[in-house]
Amino acid sequence: MSGGLPQSQKDFFMQKQGLVIKLGSTIITNGKGDIDETIIQKLAKEVAGLTSTFNVVLVSSGAVASGKAFIRNYKGTLTEKKAAAAVGNPLLIQLYHHYFSEYGITIAQALCERHHFSTRSQFLQLKDTFLEFWANNIIPVVNENDTVSNVELKFSDNDELATLIAIGLHAETLLICTSAGGFLNAEKKVIPVVDKIDHEIASFVHAEKSSIGLGGMLSKLTFTRLATSLGIKVIISGLSGERPLSEALEGTKGTIFKARKSDLKARQKWLASGSITIGSIYVDEGAEKALCTRKSLLAVGVAKVKGKFLAGEVVQLVNLKETIIGVAKVRLSAEELKEPVSMKGSIAAHADDIVLF
Repeated sequence: MSGGLPQSQKDFFMQKQGLVIKLGSTIITNGKGDIDETIIQKLAKEVAGLTSTFNVVLVSSGAVASGKAFIRNYKGTLTEKKAAAAVGNPLLIQLYHHYFSEYGITIAQALCERHHFSTRSQFLQLKDTFLEFWANNIIPVVNENDTVSNVELKFSDNDELATLIAIGLHAETLLICTSAGGFLNAEKKVIPVVDKIDHEIASFVHAEKSSIGLGGMLSKLTFTRLATSLGIKVIISGLSGERPLSEALEGTKGTIFKARKSDLKARQKWLASGSITIGSIYVDEGAEKALCTRKSLLAVGVAKVKGKFLAGEVVQLVNLKETIIGVAKVRLSAEELKEPVSMKGSIAAHADDIVLF
């Protein structure tokens, strides 16, 4: 298809529901930390059956696990992880390609960096590329471009990357596969449905990380809250049984986090898809109340600033309880917001450039 898809064909493929499936390291590796091919084989069979209904994106960890055996005396330093990921990514893609090709599906590797989301023109190109994949029966397998990613600009983990892709591509569902099998209550039992992420739900989370993966349930809950606030249903489930993905989508396995109604426009959702940045603005109670009534953020309402950012960049908005309440494209840099009284009457971010969660 030279020249890309015409708009009519893009609209046709966007009529399918979008489904982003996130696969963590622990769920696709065995006890030794090596990729479990039987899991990839099972995934290929089931995902092939889902493509008649869904435009599927796989966000897969496992590159470091695939490549670390090739790094002598591997100790897990940042440089060693980058090298292991560079070796492991093509090996991981070969596995996906081998098993998916049995169902006539081609696999594409998509290595993403934060600027693919934070720059709108680049993001729109990324979106068009994904449409081209689906039009040609190709499933993208996405991971971070670890080899070149700056440590300050890295995604916090693949839960974040999967969430940003789901938001940016207007996916209806984000399915996060985890070894826990779902979101567990205090008795370690799976909660079938969560209507709203409140203090009780948050109290069930322990800030733990696995020995293999970067993320934990705290990370999953953080990005689930972001996704559901923007109209995306999130399911946290496992991969046990013959039809784990289908059962999760049917609501008979795992935990469903219900989506909230969202009337945000595409540009606002793009702002949110670049939301978790190296910069944060902490707002006082008065500013938080004003933001909730769709007012602009004034510099006087900024309690403190974290990180280095320039005017025009997207930063997090955080309240004094340390909760991320939204994102904003700022009109003032971090340094300007730290200036004394002279800047206090200025607009830090206009209402049109603010998205609340």
